[in-house]
Amino acid sequence: MIYAANFKTNHTRATTKAYIEALKEKLLTKKPEDKVYIFPPATALDSYAGDFTIGTQNAYPTQNGAYTGEIGVEQLTEFGIKTILIGHSERREHLSESQEKVAEKFTFFKEQGFEIIYCIGEPLEIREQGIEAVMQYLLAQFDGIDITYDNLIVAYEPIWAIGTGRSATVEEISSTHRALKKAINNKPLLYGGSAKPANIKEISSIDGVDGVLVGSASLDAGNFSEMFLA
Repeated sequence: MIYAANFKTNHTRATTKAYIEALKEKLLTKKPEDKVYIFPPATALDSYAGDFTIGTQNAYPTQNGAYTGEIGVEQLTEFGIKTILIGHSERREHLSESQEKVAEKFTFFKEQGFEIIYCIGEPLEIREQGIEAVMQYLLAQFDGIDITYDNLIVAYEPIWAIGTGRSATVEEISSTHRALKKAINNKPLLYGGSAKPANIKEISSIDGVDGVLVGSASLDAGNFSEMFLA
């Protein structure tokens, strides 16, 4: 299983360092085959060492250059970071990242050999139309995306379940993951959307769920570790 913690705009450099120190003890007893990823805010990126992977929540598709406010490969290389989140619904919605822009970013970081966790998801009005409408919406988010890329992990996050406390039902997750697995050549597929210690056993037992992308429930190291030690 894969357990990925997305801090979003939470934590500082100091609290991230304390978080990782606390997490290291918990990682000593995790299953060897399980993988843990941590995505801190950009100001907290550093060369952390341990049985986990540090990734970036975002970066501009460039080595360096005149892109005020952005970070590029040069800044990530300083910390040995080669993993990135791309396509998260919050960036699509709040920062107006179009599918064209998302695909451009994906292609660039693929060419740099990055491990990419590629996010897709649907709003509630699409979910209410049924699984066929959901799949049509989700598959459109693969336009311009190379699903054969070796270092690709896909994260399915129903937008209506992100940060709402409401997770999709077992049937909703199962049917969507089953259809997605066929579409993405059986790449690792994570579920995101109010995943937490209280429902991790149920979610992780669903066929086709290879891990979880965790938001608010990952902000406390003890809380997050409960999920991979469950």
